[in-house]
Amino acid sequence: MAKVVILGAGVMGTAFSTPLADNGHQVSLVGTHLDSDIIEEIHETRVHPGLRSRVRDLVTPYTYDRLGDVIGDADLVVVGVNSLGVDWAGNTLAAVLPPHVPLLFLTKGLAGEHGKLEVLPHVLRSKLTPQQQKNVKLNAVGGPSIAGELAANRHTCVVVTGDDLVLLNKLAGMMRTPYYHVWPTNDVVGVETCVALKNLYALAVGCVGGLLERDGVASNDAVMFNLAAAIFAQGLWESAYIVDLMGGERRSVFTLPGAGDLYVTSMGGRNARMGRYLGQGSHSQSLNGISWPKSLSKALNWLRRSAPLSNNW
Repeated sequence: MAKVVILGAGVMGTAFSTPLADNGHQVSLVGTHLDSDIIEEIHETRVHPGLRSRVRDLVTPYTYDRLGDVIGDADLVVVGVNSLGVDWAGNTLAAVLPPHVPLLFLTKGLAGEHGKLEVLPHVLRSKLTPQQQKNVKLNAVGGPSIAGELAANRHTCVVVTGDDLVLLNKLAGMMRTPYYHVWPTNDVVGVETCVALKNLYALAVGCVGGLLERDGVASNDAVMFNLAAAIFAQGLWESAYIVDLMGGERRSVFTLPGAGDLYVTSMGGRNARMGRYLGQGSHSQSLNGISWPKSLSKALNWLRRSAPLSNNW
């Protein structure tokens, strides 16, 4: 069985340990410098406070200062930090990552710098040493996956993407269980672009729920499914345009990474909840613990310069 290190003890990083442990892999769950309370809670109770579910016995929690102790003989390192922690993760891994160990990204997002967008695996790679950059193989998981459902062994379907198809098939085999279904694809840019953009469009779909709560159900009990569906469709069309612009493949837009992830995030994600609050009329930068990403305005400005996205109707 493989030895896997997961960097980041948030809900998704910890939930991802579930299928790995169920397949008999030895998992080291290493928290970031912000995860100390989570790691302590898992040590004491074996329960993740955010997931409210028991962490498997094959998963051993560690504080971030122990990363160097567990990474030396790892077969795989999973990056599960928040999107704002990618630079930190890259700098931290640069000091300890063996150059032959592949990376698998759970972190989602796009970085806008110098007039262009980059997927986060490429951003993190730029923080590594020249030898690591030359040898490390970047891979990522994408698709509709709510962490609490995965931790509860609910059926979940995702893709794993990277450039080495032999490695992808190996990784898919490591992750597959009777409830976690994994398909390989080599469309790294398409997958990573879709799973990042879905957050923006799920927020827009969520706005409709807030508008409905603000304005109320019509006298004939009509709600606002028409508007929500139109925004969902517009999001897919714009995602396809941007995937083309980024050099990805449109198939990712209309399968699990695009349509699938947008649907699940619109139904049960944080961004849809943020949209709901905005639809109700709230305009604070932080609502019920959900904060605007600092890079959102940069990304939107780049999109405005790049394409007339709303002219397809």
